[in-house]
Amino acid sequence: MTASANDESTDTTNGGVDPAPRPHATAEEVEAARKDTKLAQVLYHDWEAETYDDKWSISYDERCIDYARGRFDAVAGEQPLPYGRALELGCGTGFFLLNLMQGGVAKTGSVTDLSPGMVKVALRNAEGLGLPVDGRVADAETIPYEDDTFDLVVGHAVLHHIPDVEQSLREVLRVLKPGGRFVFAGEPTTVGNFYARWLGRATWEATTKVTKLPFLADWRRPQEELDESSRAAALEAVVDIHTFDPTDLENIAKSAGAAEVHAETEEFAAALLGWPVRTFEAAVPSEKLGWGWAKFAFGGWKSLSWVDEKVLRRVVPRGFFYNVMITGVKPGK
Repeated sequence: MTASANDESTDTTNGGVDPAPRPHATAEEVEAARKDTKLAQVLYHDWEAETYDDKWSISYDERCIDYARGRFDAVAGEQPLPYGRALELGCGTGFFLLNLMQGGVAKTGSVTDLSPGMVKVALRNAEGLGLPVDGRVADAETIPYEDDTFDLVVGHAVLHHIPDVEQSLREVLRVLKPGGRFVFAGEPTTVGNFYARWLGRATWEATTKVTKLPFLADWRRPQEELDESSRAAALEAVVDIHTFDPTDLENIAKSAGAAEVHAETEEFAAALLGWPVRTFEAAVPSEKLGWGWAKFAFGGWKSLSWVDEKVLRRVVPRGFFYNVMITGVKPGK
């Protein structure tokens, strides 16, 4: 049975009621969140939940199914599929798990996130796709499921938001069945985060300044939207807690108790294009960017990803790539 996403809050695990989303944080809440990373996580991701898929060009069709399955295969290698029950930690809008399920990786799923808004959207997306998924609001450091519940735990761009990554991975191993696997992708490397953030800031500054010119006024988002984006972006320094050296991340997973730990990295040339493109898309009205732009953005990223995979990974140290992926298994089977 697919969990309903029509209720204001949903908890299909124990019949309780999760907190409702809070999509419009006040200036006072934002200020308080600067000193409380978990409050910041909720405010920032509730604010982004309804527009997150559009912002990051997320879809649930062949394009993103191939992307999600490609990340899984790249780090986990060939696996007997499908897994029975999978959990997505820090699910966001459900992008990773839902596309993996469509790609044949898992039969049923559960989604968790600290943000009520994200859980709501993830369940709505699952319902729209007809996928058997339940979900609840949950802290990744205290996962609210019994021991030995899941065959697979996945996450995308979530570990860098969690204050205690090792504790979270211990929880992941606890809820996995013996022999169960975890796969986390989309985590920023330390070097990659440095150049990606620099490119993003430079693109935002250039775009918002140039579009002040009178003849480019229709390329400028309304000032209130830009101000709200800037206010939300101010929380990024609070919600983005970690960057990772790939070897250090492997050691954290081993310390948590995982076996068969392995990390891979990706996106070097692709990230140098991707971050300016994404930032530009956030700074200008969406109606100005048509099919031609989408074709350029995706085609360029795909071509440069090929260069990364076939050429640059042979000569560039893995820590210089933007994304790190990691997998491991729970011992005992």
